[in-house]
Amino acid sequence: MILWISGPYGVGKTTLATALAGKLPGAVVADLEPIGRAIRETLRGHPCAWQDHQSCPPWDATVVVFLAGLHAYIGGPVIIPMTVVDQDLLAALLTVLSESADVHHLVLHADPMVLKERIISARTPGESSIDGAKRRADRLRHLDSGCCAAGDGLHAGGHVIDTSMLTHKQVLTSALAYLAGRKATTCTACGDGQVPR
Repeated sequence: MILWISGPYGVGKTTLATALAGKLPGAVVADLEPIGRAIRETLRGHPCAWQDHQSCPPWDATVVVFLAGLHAYIGGPVIIPMTVVDQDLLAALLTVLSESADVHHLVLHADPMVLKERIISARTPGESSIDGAKRRADRLRHLDSGCCAAGDGLHAGGHVIDTSMLTHKQVLTSALAYLAGRKATTCTACGDGQVPR
C-alpha cells in the first residue's frame, strides 16, 4: 500500500504518518524533501532550474521511481506526508503509482484559524528558539496557499478527515478505520482483518 497524506501546513500530516507507521506492520514514512533539495542544488544557476522543485520534471519522475521501488523492496506500506499544490500533478503521480501498488489518498483538513493557533503554539523538543520561530514563520507564510490548495482540489481527490476538533489519537483512529474499510471493499477475499499492505 502507498498512502499519500495531503493537507495544509501545520495540519498534522507528519504526526499522522508517524503514528500510522507505528500501527501498520512493516510501514515506513517517506520524506520527499531531500529529493527536492537535491534537484534544487544540482540545478542551481542552470538555465533549466525551477523556483519550485515540484514543478521541475525530474522531481515527479524521481519520486515515482523512488516510491514504487521502495514499496517493491519493503513489501509494506509506504506513507508520504506531503502536499502537492498542483492537483493535476498529484493526480498523475497517484495514477502512475497505482500501477504498482494499492494507492490511498488521505486529506487532512482544519479550520484556518485552528491551523494558525496550532502553528503559533507548536514547539519541537530540543529546537532552538530561533529555529522554532523561523519554522513557525515559514508555516504561517504558506498557510493561505496551503488552505487554498486544499479547498480548490485536494478534497475532491481523497478521503477528507476534518481535524479541527480531533485529537491526534482520534485522527489516527479515523485514518485506520478508513483504511480498514477500503480493505473490506477492495480485498473481500482476505479475511484477516488487517489493513492492506
